[in-house]
Amino acid sequence: MTRIEPESQAFRQIAPDVKLGRGVLIYGFTNLYGCEIGDDSKIGTFVEIQKGAHIGARCKISSHTFICQGVVLEDEVFVGHNVTFINDLYPRSTSGEGKLQTEADWQCVPTRVQRGASIGSGSTLLCGITVGARAVIGAGSVVTRDVPADAIVAGNPARVLRMLSQPRP
Repeated sequence: MTRIEPESQAFRQIAPDVKLGRGVLIYGFTNLYGCEIGDDSKIGTFVEIQKGAHIGARCKISSHTFICQGVVLEDEVFVGHNVTFINDLYPRSTSGEGKLQTEADWQCVPTRVQRGASIGSGSTLLCGITVGARAVIGAGSVVTRDVPADAIVAGNPARVLRMLSQPRP
């Protein structure tokens, strides 16, 4: 059974084409459309998840996060507060003819976050990358390239600080 917090039911937008797994918990002020959310995941306040995004089972998406089309979060991924995913390498408001762009004017570039990864608050992930299993992205990082499994990365641009198997310096 999916549970939507009662105090926030009037302030949420969940389109009929959203596929919700069992035990999904959704807080208020959310905007979900055309996406899929796996069993026992938790979606925080002020989260938008766009069409074509896939959230695995037992994920936690914290408040003020934006997950765009083309993003896949595998099972057990943690996403901190105010995390932004990007799906367009060269965003523009208008086409070459000066008209507002439509979906036909750009290409969605996918991003994958593998099982058990954690993304720190305030991070931005550019498109076309893979974040490896169990990787940890430090708060405020800008991730511009693939992150290896079990790596701890941070910074702008994010760089590998160490591997989880290595002791702290």
